[in-house]
Amino acid sequence: MFTGIVEEIGSVTSVESSRLTFAAATVLDKKTKIGDSIAVNGVCLTLTALTPYSFTVEVMPETLRRTNLGALRSGDRVNLERAMPVDGRFGGHFVQGHVDGTGKVAAVKPEGNALIIRFDAPKEIMKYIVEKGFIAVDGVSLTVVECKPASFSVSLVGITQAETILGGRKVGDVVNLEVDILAKYVDKLSRGESGITKGFLAEHGFM
Repeated sequence: MFTGIVEEIGSVTSVESSRLTFAAATVLDKKTKIGDSIAVNGVCLTLTALTPYSFTVEVMPETLRRTNLGALRSGDRVNLERAMPVDGRFGGHFVQGHVDGTGKVAAVKPEGNALIIRFDAPKEIMKYIVEKGFIAVDGVSLTVVECKPASFSVSLVGITQAETILGGRKVGDVVNLEVDILAKYVDKLSRGESGITKGFLAEHGFM
């Protein structure tokens, strides 16, 4: 589980078929070990090799098809976040690191000290996105400020522009999208496919 609060920007140092290596610092403290999970642009990946200054992961073909990781080249910058520790502070929203698909930057517009970015997204993702709801874009927890049938917009504050790769995104760039997992459960509940009823929720103290 992740929070969508990016810890640092890393960079690609090597691309070998399904093996990617990234230079990093903050996410590679003394507690980090092989087998740990790190979100790269919002994709949960398992460390298979580790040095004091870099880590390597294996990426499955399905992940390369569904995310923007297959387009990475040496020198590209990426958002990095370690999995949230049990006693960690929760600062964003529930991010699983299971990317639902990709979107594309449709417009970038400064607004005061903020940056408004609009993303085009497929309808199977848009059905889960609502105004003022949560969305993870390249692993960054963001609030939706506007929602249209085929696109949505977010507002980036200064620190998000500076400390994630979103501040440098341009029109046409492909980004990873993960919708709020709660939206998926609500959708399934509304269609009566979950086996969860209002009576069940009330019985267990949720209503």
